[in-house]
Amino acid sequence: MDRRAFIAAGVVLFAAPIAAKSQPAGKVLRIGYLSSSSPASGFHESFQQGLRELGWVEGQNIVIDYRFADGRFERLPELAAELVRLKVDIIVAQPTPAALAARNSTGSIPIVMINVADPVGVGLVAGLARPAGNVTGTAFGVGLETFGKALELLKEAVPKARYVAVLSNPANPSQALAIRDLKVAAQSLGLRLLLLEASSPDEFGRVFAEIAKERVDAIFVVAESLFILHRTALADLALKYRLPTMYGVRENVLAGGLMSYGPSLTDSSRRAANFVDKILKGAKPADIPVEQPTKFELLINLKTAKALGITIQQSLLQRADEVIQ
Repeated sequence: MDRRAFIAAGVVLFAAPIAAKSQPAGKVLRIGYLSSSSPASGFHESFQQGLRELGWVEGQNIVIDYRFADGRFERLPELAAELVRLKVDIIVAQPTPAALAARNSTGSIPIVMINVADPVGVGLVAGLARPAGNVTGTAFGVGLETFGKALELLKEAVPKARYVAVLSNPANPSQALAIRDLKVAAQSLGLRLLLLEASSPDEFGRVFAEIAKERVDAIFVVAESLFILHRTALADLALKYRLPTMYGVRENVLAGGLMSYGPSLTDSSRRAANFVDKILKGAKPADIPVEQPTKFELLINLKTAKALGITIQQSLLQRADEVIQ
């Protein structure tokens, strides 16, 4: 063997172990996926896409065990326990209720959370820069500034709005934090709030009857799995009672809601795959900073606006990321 051939062989020999570290070879790794919602939400598909882009393919080098609570949060602890009993290598949980159930079920299996509104506030991580435990992932990232902007946009779309109903789900721990920030934001804008709760779709009728009785000017629906899962029912009721509604995610507007302002759930679901990739290659959750969204999108449904008899100003339409005709 000449000198160049010997050097080339050496490079191959030394490169092989490095390449082997990039992705575990020969072992099919098991991922547990826990969701408060249902498969119909489609967020797990965005997560799958992110994994494929990183070289993780179901049936080849990974197996994914899915557990969906279908909006029934009381099922989450048992579903999380099932994944732990399956001895999965990692648990992916979205959003807050699922992440809390996963964390309460194991302190050793790495957990990647998706779309948790306030991971520090609900006690999932010690800090965003250094989570310090077995949980990391993507935060939903809404807070006082975002809620203030959303209410401001709602007021711009409906200038006469002074009295706004807020719908939240008391079964979700992060909702109380959202209400706290909404109160502060509303006060700065001179808005009066009517706080209402629903933890199942069966309560929607009662909620809207109360809203009609109080003669509110508009509704703010806090982003939540239950309200995304039953987005069509909410949109239909808002239209029935002729009430303009602001949501926190685009999915509600695509189902017929008037407008939304907030981060993209599909984008953060896809980005969660990066955390899984790092952990499966040896990184520790405690050392991986939590990611917050950097882009917030405004959607306006002009078809719904016309049905409600609302004229959206051109200046607001021009600032929208998407206008549905």
